[in-house]
Amino acid sequence: MEKKYKILLVDDDADSRGIYAEVFKTSGFSVIEAVDGLDGINKAIANVPDVIFTGIIMPKMDGFGLKDALSKNVATSNIPVVMSSHMGREEDRKKADDAGVKDFFVAGMITPKEVVARVLNLFSLVKYKLKLNINAGDISRLTRELKLKDDFSCPECGEDLVLNIEMTNKERKEFTGRIICPRCDSGQTE
Repeated sequence: MEKKYKILLVDDDADSRGIYAEVFKTSGFSVIEAVDGLDGINKAIANVPDVIFTGIIMPKMDGFGLKDALSKNVATSNIPVVMSSHMGREEDRKKADDAGVKDFFVAGMITPKEVVARVLNLFSLVKYKLKLNINAGDISRLTRELKLKDDFSCPECGEDLVLNIEMTNKERKEFTGRIICPRCDSGQTE
């Protein structure tokens, strides 16, 4: 790892937090620890880490409360959050996705070293902007379903819209995407 990334570990379970702290330190991370979401938000504001790894159920403020508080602060709103669940409830996974959590996994289902690899993957995300061809593939169906203009022009400035995609998992070749205007950067849809 060339850059020494700073990670904030937020978990009320000292043993679990200690295991992850050791694995991340061994992998070259600078590690900051917090005992709950409230402690986590305070340390995130004071230290502005590159990534935050948090559990869900904690006293004072849970992981979802932490993510929400981070989103409302200018200094912390763009810090990627990775969330770990001890319970593995599907509603927690959905809530994490809806909150913009970058990665979610069930504790014990993957090793701490695999967690480090997934966190490192966040820093190697690749972004592309692709021009939309109105004559290719399912474009006409896409314009109908998303209620876009047939010529793929921005309703604000008239510029041709592009598909902005970001690789979320290099190994599985998974992407997320948004149709945007490259001039005024107005997002059309996700």
